[in-house]
Amino acid sequence: MEGPELPEDVDFRQLDGPARARLRGLSKENAQWVGAHLVMAGRLLDVDPETAYLHAQAAVSRGGRIDVVREAAGIAAYRTGRYAEALRELRTVRRLNGSSEHLPLMADAERGLGRPERAIALAASEEAATLDADGRTELAIVVSGARSDLGEHDAALAVLDRIPVAERSGDLGVRVLQAKSLALEAAGREREAAELLSRVDPAVLARLGGAPEDDEDVVVFDVYDDSVGDELDEGSAPTHEAGSSPSDAEGRS
Repeated sequence: MEGPELPEDVDFRQLDGPARARLRGLSKENAQWVGAHLVMAGRLLDVDPETAYLHAQAAVSRGGRIDVVREAAGIAAYRTGRYAEALRELRTVRRLNGSSEHLPLMADAERGLGRPERAIALAASEEAATLDADGRTELAIVVSGARSDLGEHDAALAVLDRIPVAERSGDLGVRVLQAKSLALEAAGREREAAELLSRVDPAVLARLGGAPEDDEDVVVFDVYDDSVGDELDEGSAPTHEAGSSPSDAEGRS
C-alpha cells in the first residue's frame, strides 16, 4: 500500500525525537517514508481524520511492528469511528510497549461498539490503576458516559464528582463539566445541564468543540467480529472493508 500522496513540505525530521528513534529498526529509506506518513497522520487528525487514517494505514503497511506506528493507526481508527479496529490496534500497542496510557480510548471504543459494561470493566481493572492523573480523569469521563448508557444516571454523576479537584484543571476540567452536563441531560435535568455549561467561557467551549456530539450523530463502523478482537495481539496485519467511509467520532464521552 503506497497510501495518499505526501506533500513536498513533509519531512521525517518533523517527528519528535522519541518517535524517530522507534523507527531505527527500519532501513533509512523506509523509516523516512513511514515517518513522513506519521507526520501527515498527526497533521491531519483534527482537520481531516479520514485522510489521517489513510496515512496511518500507509505507515502500518511498512512499519507495522513498531509501536508508534500502530499507535497512530489506533488513534486514527478511533477518531474515524472504526472502534473495533481501534481496539485491535491499541491492544497491539500495549503488547509491544507495555503501556496502558490508551486505556481511556479503549474503554470509549467499547462504548462506541455498544458495550458500556466492557468500558466499566476496563476501568475497574488493575491496569487502570497505573494511569497518571490525566488518564484517570479521562477514564472517569468515559465511565460516566457508560453509566449513562446503562441508565444509571446517579452513578454517572457520582463518577465525575469523585474526581479530585486537583485533577480537574485546565481544558480537562472543562471536559469534566461537559461530561457532567451530558449526564444531567441524560437524567432529564436539562436546566441544570445548561446552567452548568453557562459557567464556562464560550470561547473555551468553542475551542474544545462545544458539547460532545449526541450518540445518534455518530456512525459506528464495526468491521470485525468479536471473535477476532485479539488477533493483532498475535501479530496479524490490520484490514478494513472496502467502501466504508466513517464519520469523525471524536468527543463520544
